[in-house]
Formats: sequence, C-alpha cells, structure tokens
Amino acid sequence: MSELSVRHLLGIKYLNEADIQLIFETADHFKEVINRSIKKVPSLRDITIANVFFENSTRTKLSFELAEKRLSADVINFSAAQSSVKKGETLIDTVNNILSMKVDMVVMRHPNPGAGIFLSKNVKASIVNAGDGAHEHPTQALLDSFSIREKLGDVAGKKVVIVGDILHSRVALSNIFALKLQGATVKVCGPKTLIPKHIESLGVQVETNLRRALNWCDVANMLRIQNERMDLSYFPTTREYTQQFGVNKALLDSLDKEITIMHPGPINRGVEITSDVADSKQSIILNQVENGVAIRMAVIYLLASKIK
Repeated sequence: MSELSVRHLLGIKYLNEADIQLIFETADHFKEVINRSIKKVPSLRDITIANVFFENSTRTKLSFELAEKRLSADVINFSAAQSSVKKGETLIDTVNNILSMKVDMVVMRHPNPGAGIFLSKNVKASIVNAGDGAHEHPTQALLDSFSIREKLGDVAGKKVVIVGDILHSRVALSNIFALKLQGATVKVCGPKTLIPKHIESLGVQVETNLRRALNWCDVANMLRIQNERMDLSYFPTTREYTQQFGVNKALLDSLDKEITIMHPGPINRGVEITSDVADSKQSIILNQVENGVAIRMAVIYLLASKIK
C-alpha cells in the first residue's frame, strides 16, 4: 500500500493499521532526512499549508511548522487570538478566507470536539486535526506509537498504561485507538474522577493503583492534569494527586523491571513526574519531540500526494 485510505487526518479512529504502518515507514525515511546536514527536501514546493490555531500551543505548532518547512511547503500561520474570530467571524468564514488565498491544506487546533470533521465537510482543502477539544490528537498518538516502536522494536504485544487525566485528554483517546489498532494491551490509571465512564467499552482496563499499573506495563505514558479544562475539582489537592499518581525515581527504581517513561508534554515537573524521572535514561520524552517532526512530515507528505 503506497497511499493513505483517507484524504484528511481527522482522528485515529478513521485510520486502519496499514495507514499507520505506511505513516511509520514514511517517517523512518524523513527521520533520516532531518538528521542530515541539509535537512530540507523539495517534496512539497508547490503546496501551501495554513496552520490555524484557535487554542494556544507551543510544541505542536512549532513541530508542524518545522515539518512543513522541511518539506519546502509555503506556510501561513493564523492565530485566533489576533484575528477577526474575536470580532465574531465564524469558523467556515475564517477558513474560507484563508482558502481563498489558494491554500491546499489546513492544520487546525480547535477547542470544540469535531471541529475538523465539520470543516472537512464544508471546505475543499485537506484537513489535519492538530487537536480538537478533549476529543482527538492523532499526530501525538502516532508519534507516541512510533517512539514505542523505535525503543522496543514493535508496538504489537506491548503493555502500555496511560496515567493521569484521562477524562480531559485528547492524547489518551487517540493513543488508545492507535495502540489497540496495532495490537498492544492498554490500561488507564488515575483517580476515579478522572477516568471516563464506560471507557472499558474501548477495550481498555482500568487500574486505580499506580504501583500495580507500573509493575504490569512495558511503557507508562504520563499525562498532565489539564487544569484549563476543569470547571470543578476532581481531586483534593495537587500534592495528594502527586502522592498517589506521581512517578518519582524511588518508585521507578523499586519496580520489578525497567519500564519506558513517556510524556506528551508540557510536563508539570514535580506533579505527574519528577525531574529525575523526566531526565532519566528510561525516559524517551525528547525522542518523542524529535519523532514528532518526522511523523508530521510523513502525514503532510502522504496527504499532499492525494491533493488533486
């Protein structure tokens, strides 16, 4: 298979396993490119990409922008905070105004779940979902799986626990879809108030004891508490959360085996993981950041090849 089964990247749930493998094989090639002395390829010289961010983002936005520039695409950046959206302009009007500048692809982050799907049905450009509310964040899940594959050889058969604020996390949902699709076993761990009801229907198990979860897994993906999405209190204090669900070096060293630690960022050091864990040899957090550029290059390149 040499092309994706989809025209847009709206969520992992719209991909099949062959799509994921194709993205990974393409990312392997681009990873080699970005480690050369000349890091650019002329693949997308005739493609214009708009990064449209209705929510703050540092790492994802920089990663997409770098990926686009490495592929020699023309890039325009749009931040809703400094735009006519503040004056009441609708999403479709905003994007259509951008598309009238002859844009081929839109990378969008939006606070509302399903915004990318809505857009894909109403505009002609190819849409990449860079995070829609607490729904999905497909490129993050792809780079997480790609990083596991790089570290452990394969995702199939691995045991992965996702720890923390599952309820508000688009990263958790996309990761569950991606990991299950590739044959991994997944557990989620966190305070009961931060685990969505009926999450078992996605084929994952719930574990409320962190030590048990860590002793079970090969990989622990640590999520931050998303205070900006919380309108009420889900646990007594941050200190109490850290005592129950934070990973420190002493806990890591006391486990029966050596596990791999991941984090999608931004890290709240001292809350979900301590600095000595984040910076330890068991952590692949910086590998995830590097792999993010290669994965986003792969996604953009493969989608661009379907633009007629």
